[in-house]
Amino acid sequence: MAAARPVTWVAPVLYAAVLVAGLHAWLFGLGATQPVLFVGGLAALTGLELFELRRFPAGTPRGPAAALLCARIALFAGVATADGSGLSRALFVLVPFTAYFAFGRTVAVALAAACAVLAGAAGVIADPRWYADVERLSDLLMFTMSLILTVTMAAVAVEEGRARARLTASSERIAELSAEAERTRLARDIHDDLGHHLTAIIVLLEKASAYRDLDAGVADRAVADAHGSARRALNDVRRSVRSLREDAGPFRFSEALRALASETTSVTITGQEDEHDRTLLMTLYRAAQEGVTNARRHARARQVSVTAHFEPDGARLVVTDDGRGYSGGEGFGLLGMRERVELAGGRLTITSEPGGGTSLTVTIPTVPPS
Repeated sequence: MAAARPVTWVAPVLYAAVLVAGLHAWLFGLGATQPVLFVGGLAALTGLELFELRRFPAGTPRGPAAALLCARIALFAGVATADGSGLSRALFVLVPFTAYFAFGRTVAVALAAACAVLAGAAGVIADPRWYADVERLSDLLMFTMSLILTVTMAAVAVEEGRARARLTASSERIAELSAEAERTRLARDIHDDLGHHLTAIIVLLEKASAYRDLDAGVADRAVADAHGSARRALNDVRRSVRSLREDAGPFRFSEALRALASETTSVTITGQEDEHDRTLLMTLYRAAQEGVTNARRHARARQVSVTAHFEPDGARLVVTDDGRGYSGGEGFGLLGMRERVELAGGRLTITSEPGGGTSLTVTIPTVPPS
């Protein structure tokens, strides 16, 4: 399992700061610095950083991470030994910092404590009475505070990375849900638009075929009506394609609903539709489409009545027919209609008796402006 990637700029910046401070101390004779070993050690550390970044760009596995951490500690010790000024001790703050990304908080805190203890032990070895030296005590305190801040910084970076990963996963899930919702919407639109028109065409052509020898005028009108329904279907397809590319524009419920009227379908509209939003109007229209289509296709109804009533606090649609009744099963059309109505905050009810026709009622309350 690959570990999280540390903040890549921290180590190089610290290496550069130590290099400048160490060379400054060497040039001004502030300690017995061994410049070759000092500079060479920092160069080796920089090379180690580049190697890890190129070898494990997505994160270092725990095994190599442990080996690289040990190599860094050895090089830190070498650079600190070659630096007579003692400023290179700052490199050891990278030990818990790097370990946090590779092994987690517990290991990082343990290594930070170990570094603080070793710094104190080194002070005792150098001077048994170091605790009486205010400057040495101050240096140890600052080193310990640096370790604490480094662990804190690593924790923040890790949590930020996890939050970013969760956000990315959430964004991808939202995109998937949006795509799924759009596919469902398109499926409903195709069913409602094309399904309705194709049903009307089939019924009209069947009528033309039945009256071909009995009444040529009725057959011709049925064929002409079928042509008109086919043209409306084509217009609906074009309108749907345009709506995917640009704003669909205002929807005129009354005009669309009256287009459903025929010799066997009556339409009545009362109230002010302009007081309601597009979602409510489109939901009512799709419900009317589905009700009329089912009455023609399945119920074999002779007469269909569509009534829409608008009030300030909501709208109500009723589709009734004198067909053979509703069997109770829900196909894709009714399922899609129910989903539309529920998404708009409304309710769909169907009442029917065998041979007694069907009544479909949709009520949708108006959502008050927020």
